[in-house]
Amino acid sequence: MDLELSSRTYLITGGTDGLGLALAQRLIAEGANVAVCGRDEGRLKAAQQRLGPTALCVQADVTQASDCDNFVQLTVDRFGGLDGVVNNAGKASSSTILRSTDEEWRSDYELKVLAALRISRAAIEHLEVHAGAILNVLAIGARTPQAGSAPTTASRAAGLVLTKAMSNEVAAKGIRVNAVLIGLIESGQWVRRAAAENETMEQFYARAARAANIPLGRYGKAEEFADLAAFLLSPRASYITGVGIAVDGGLSPVI
Repeated sequence: MDLELSSRTYLITGGTDGLGLALAQRLIAEGANVAVCGRDEGRLKAAQQRLGPTALCVQADVTQASDCDNFVQLTVDRFGGLDGVVNNAGKASSSTILRSTDEEWRSDYELKVLAALRISRAAIEHLEVHAGAILNVLAIGARTPQAGSAPTTASRAAGLVLTKAMSNEVAAKGIRVNAVLIGLIESGQWVRRAAAENETMEQFYARAARAANIPLGRYGKAEEFADLAAFLLSPRASYITGVGIAVDGGLSPVI
C-alpha cells in the first residue's frame, strides 16, 4: 500500500530514540520530510546520523512554551509547510498515590499533556493548509490504570481526553486527531533492565512477556508501532479521527 507520504512534512517530539526515532525512519523511508526534537545533545547527534542530512534535528525542551513554538516554526521554515504532528515526548513516572509528590504530578502533566497541547496549538494553523493530522502517543494504562501507576496513567488518560476533544474542535478545518496506546514494546529501557539483571535480551523479553501474560506471547517491536502510526498520519486514514488504537499484543483487557 502506498501511504502517499512522499514530500509531506512531519514533526515528532521525543524523536531522537525509541518509538519516535523508529517512526521518523519509517516516514523518511516513505519519502517524507521529518523534523525531530529532544533535549539530549548526544542523542540528537546520533539521530541526525541515523536519519540522514535531510532530517531536521532540533534541541528543544517541550515543557517550555517558547521551545514548542520555535520547533514548529523551524520545521515550517525548513520544509515550507507541515502535514502532521506526533506528540511522543514522555517518560514513565509511576508511584503510589500516597508516596507521590505534588511536584511529580506537576512535572508529569507538564511533559505529557501541556507539551502536547502547546505543540498542537502552534501547529494547527499550518496543518489546516494541508488537512493534516495530529497523533498523540499514549499508553494502554490510560484506559486501565493499575495500582502504583500514577501519575503516568492519569496524564495518559488526560491525553486521551485531549485527543477526543481536539478532534471535535479541528475536524471542520480538515485536521484529524488520533492516539496510539502502546503496551510493552522493545526499547532501550528494557535493554538497561536486562543488563542490570544479567540476562540476555531474549531471556528478558521471554520472561517478561510470560509475567505480563501478553496474549501474543511477546513484546512488540518499535517498527510495529511505527507502521500503525505512519498509517494514521497518512491520507490513507482520511476518515479516521478521534480514536485511540492499542498496539499491545492483546494485553489491554478492554475492547
